[in-house]
Amino acid sequence: MKGLYCRAGVSDAEPKFVIQETSLPEVLGSHLVRVQVKACGLSPLDLKLLGDVGIQRDFIPVGREVAGVVLQVGDKVSFFQPEDEVVGILPLDSPCSGLCDAIDIDEHYLVQKPEKLSSVCVAGALRDGLCAYTALHTHARMAAGHTLLVMDGASPFGLMCIQLACYHGVKVLTTSHSPQEHTFLEQLRPSVGVQDPLVAKVIPVYNNSSDLLPVVLEETGGLGVDIVIDSGVCLQEEEESEETKLLPHKHDIISVLGVGGHWVTSHKDLQLDPPDCRLLYLKSASVTFLNHEVWTASSAQQGRYLHILKDIVEKMSAGVLRPQPEEAIPLYEATVAMETVQRHQKKKAVVQL
Repeated sequence: MKGLYCRAGVSDAEPKFVIQETSLPEVLGSHLVRVQVKACGLSPLDLKLLGDVGIQRDFIPVGREVAGVVLQVGDKVSFFQPEDEVVGILPLDSPCSGLCDAIDIDEHYLVQKPEKLSSVCVAGALRDGLCAYTALHTHARMAAGHTLLVMDGASPFGLMCIQLACYHGVKVLTTSHSPQEHTFLEQLRPSVGVQDPLVAKVIPVYNNSSDLLPVVLEETGGLGVDIVIDSGVCLQEEEESEETKLLPHKHDIISVLGVGGHWVTSHKDLQLDPPDCRLLYLKSASVTFLNHEVWTASSAQQGRYLHILKDIVEKMSAGVLRPQPEEAIPLYEATVAMETVQRHQKKKAVVQL
């Protein structure tokens, strides 16, 4: 059978994606589950992270968010039976590519997939759901009555954050990166219950406006927000490229935080100067780094991780979390799709097998 792998480039050369033949061992491990893959989500590979955790391989398996049907279970597997529909995220050190016809995965990385949820939908949205849960529940400890500012709310991750926060009674503000996104965010409504807008205020940042701070302070009565979730930040004023032009400056984010607020950042190389730290200290605010890979990299919180996955798929099935539909692509287009995802020209892709 075939799988998609990344041949890591020498030094800073662009990684190459290749489809290679691979096979599974004859004997299934006692805690492993053999799954026939129905759909697989493609997200950018973090090669630096793999190096940091000591994973050195010539060919790195690609495609880790999988949905499929159990073919066979090991003799000590207690959660699953053959024919069960399952969904999960392969761990960082998995030897299997999620684009193989069948994969072997430990039972503790899988949860049952509700019947009415499509494999393509869940494979495309599972990672964003996990990131949103980690940011809002694990890091920010959101509660009803809090105010949340989500940067780039129309992105797949931003949309998950908005829907999850509204479900828990949080007031949501967000930024939009284009007129189309602005209209989309203003028209968001819940699928069940009272049809009030999900977002209290959409703040446009695409027309060189710097009115983020005054708008947020006006919406919060001058108090600032309890939680800010970014999708990257701009560190210096001078180095603005096309990509960073729409990103908020770190000082703006700290300024919109209220007393005791939480800033959850996706920026891996964030640097804070002494005046920034002083402002955070005065507000008794905190900065947390969002790295969802820790759930599978460490077995310390396995139970909580499975609980989160289970809750994500149940909320998706109930219509509380509604990701924007991703068009599934066939396997032969996976290499090209992965290259565009890796270059961040596209947020993600879903392959249907």
